[in-house]
Amino acid sequence: MMPLSMVNVGEKRSIQRITGKDDVRRFLENLGFVEGSSVTVVSENGGNLIVNVKDTRVAIDRSMANIIMV
Repeated sequence: MMPLSMVNVGEKRSIQRITGKDDVRRFLENLGFVEGSSVTVVSENGGNLIVNVKDTRVAIDRSMANIIMV
């Protein structure tokens, strides 16, 4: 298991766990980041990631990507 921030561009992974505070976890869950769903890193720009989750592209910063374990 590793943080989403370490996944290479184009790699598809399954979300194993989301760490962090309750409000941050709830925010990510509302965006579609739930355990068991697949996520693909589309691109990385200056530490920020654009990911494809549940057929939607979402931009998240590195600190958010660090708490999403895949």
